[in-house]
Amino acid sequence: MTANAALHPERPGGSADRERPTDVNDTVRLIRDSWAVVEPQAEDVSRFFYSMLFSLAPATRELFPVNMEVQRSRLLRALVHVVQMVDRPDELTPFLQQLGRDHRKFGVVAEHYEAVGTALLAAIKKYAGDAWNDAVERAWGEAYAVMATTMTDAASKDDGPAWYNGEVVQHERLSWDVAMVRIRPEHPVPYQPGQYVSVEVPQRPRLWRYLSPANPPSDDGTMEFHVRAVPTGWVSRAIVGHAQLGDQWRMGSPMGRLGVDRDSERDVVMLAGGTGLAPMRSIIQDLAQYGNNPEVHLFYGGRTRDDLYELRNLRQVAMSNPWLKVIPVLENDPSAQGAEHGTLAEAVTRYGAWQDHDVLVSGSPEMIRNTVSGMMVAGTPLERIHYDPFTLD
Repeated sequence: MTANAALHPERPGGSADRERPTDVNDTVRLIRDSWAVVEPQAEDVSRFFYSMLFSLAPATRELFPVNMEVQRSRLLRALVHVVQMVDRPDELTPFLQQLGRDHRKFGVVAEHYEAVGTALLAAIKKYAGDAWNDAVERAWGEAYAVMATTMTDAASKDDGPAWYNGEVVQHERLSWDVAMVRIRPEHPVPYQPGQYVSVEVPQRPRLWRYLSPANPPSDDGTMEFHVRAVPTGWVSRAIVGHAQLGDQWRMGSPMGRLGVDRDSERDVVMLAGGTGLAPMRSIIQDLAQYGNNPEVHLFYGGRTRDDLYELRNLRQVAMSNPWLKVIPVLENDPSAQGAEHGTLAEAVTRYGAWQDHDVLVSGSPEMIRNTVSGMMVAGTPLERIHYDPFTLD
């Protein structure tokens, strides 16, 4: 059954009519309850999805890399993010619009979306077991139809390039596993401080990775990226170990909604793990040009002090900007002085629940998950916590 077919209910009086969602709350409940059954089998779901997609639309296989491991994990993060925001359209719609514009770089066209919807519903149905029925199928079909329409409309209205070309003009190792790379695009990439972009590097063609610029937009358009070589990261290891001056990168459309509203009366808490510092650094550098800002507490975490590669520079910024307070957090370095110890969640909640603050979180998926959960347990309202779904490959 296609996603479009799922939008057409059977005649009144049939079994589907008795199980039909009666309102948005029912639809949200059906989607979340069925996903809770499927999520423990998420890796199998993603494998089945791509197998079904490539069977239904063989031409789509050329849009993806030979190694599908990263792409499968990316699909799962996107699905989880959509499920989490399905009842928050003010946040979900901009995310889907950005995703639709970003997918232009793959060569995705409107016709591909029906095959994707059919494969997605088939994958969820296969692993939902007894939790799947006509009402659940209709709920997922209607939700996907909205997703697809939002994404295709945004892509069709975007008159910018599908991607931006740029040249590596600097590559510097900041530590044994972290590198700073500066890119000079042919044309400025229209990102905002705190956003991220997908990048493709010549060492790993068709294997796009999401990176956050560590600087706000500059006069010459140069973008600075901080990349950690992840043990299983094909792209990150290639960038840290093998990027060369003159390499040509491609960058997709900007995505993400992390940022600071200077007109808000709320102060800000930032939690950055490792190279998750990049979007926070970009925001802080942008704020530093203004005289008055919200008060910002930056909790900057790593395993040991060596992981806090940017700590000295951040402290220099704080010395001349009294609105900024930098709190280093070390998870596995108990003898180090002048820092909080433990996880970022443990450190930040020692200071309270921050109910009246906007909380920005950036780091690995595990760090984000643990931090958000820890803060909610401590009393931080979920609506005050902001993070982006694409963080690490």
